[in-house]
Amino acid sequence: MRNIDQLFNALKQSTFRTGFKLNAKDSAYLKEKGLSKVLDHAEDFVGKRLAPEKIVNDGKQTPMRGHPVFVAQHATATCCRGCLQKWHHIQTDRPLTLDEQAYIVAIIERWLQLEMANIDVI
Repeated sequence: MRNIDQLFNALKQSTFRTGFKLNAKDSAYLKEKGLSKVLDHAEDFVGKRLAPEKIVNDGKQTPMRGHPVFVAQHATATCCRGCLQKWHHIQTDRPLTLDEQAYIVAIIERWLQLEMANIDVI
């Protein structure tokens, strides 16, 4: 796992990753439900879609839109096991540990907080 500050600095260098922003619908959902509830969803998504050792549709299990967490996952390269290995140095072909799952949710949380700050400024 990477240092979160170093990770976010690296993500800033990726045109693909920096292209993800919350749309109006996702922003409204996040404000309505609150960060805590959305992070509960993140824990659930990570546990079901990323944590298992074998994922049949790896690389396609996270939609590009439809929920603030999905957008955050693509923005932070926490969308599939391949991205987790490349960007976060988390080994594939084994289940994720609880610490790794918590790390992923913490990254999603930080990105959502940054997005919320940007939305409030605009």
